[in-house]
Amino acid sequence: MTETTRRTMMLGAGGAGLAAVLTGCASYGSPTTEATAEPPAEEPAEEASSAAPKKKSASKGKALAATSDIPEGGGKVFKGQKIVVTQPTAGEFKAFTAVCTHAGCTVDDVSDNTINCPCHGSKFSIEDGSVADGPAGGPLAEKKITVDGDQIRLA
Repeated sequence: MTETTRRTMMLGAGGAGLAAVLTGCASYGSPTTEATAEPPAEEPAEEASSAAPKKKSASKGKALAATSDIPEGGGKVFKGQKIVVTQPTAGEFKAFTAVCTHAGCTVDDVSDNTINCPCHGSKFSIEDGSVADGPAGGPLAEKKITVDGDQIRLA
């Protein structure tokens, strides 16, 4: 009788542990489902007249920098956003991904009319993101920006 009780307890404990693991897995998937469900909930909010102006101002995005922060003939890397903004000529601003096309490193500097990657020495043109010096085989992808007064924003 003692053996049966021990077996019953072990099976019960094992079953309880399995139930706890499965419950943990089920709750782990729940936030993903909720996050997926969120965008449709935002769409109807856009239709509301009071929400529309907020959405429009949010679509302009937070300013990356002031135009005065970007030197003429140079640029600035925004590592958090993985964007590099350049000013090839006075008043002309360009933006590119800051992810090097060679090995995926983040470029870290803009000098001498090139955007420079520290990993393997690739250099890209501040004018169009094209490769100025390898080993990168492709250009940096251009990003859309807007200049609103003295503020540069992602479009």
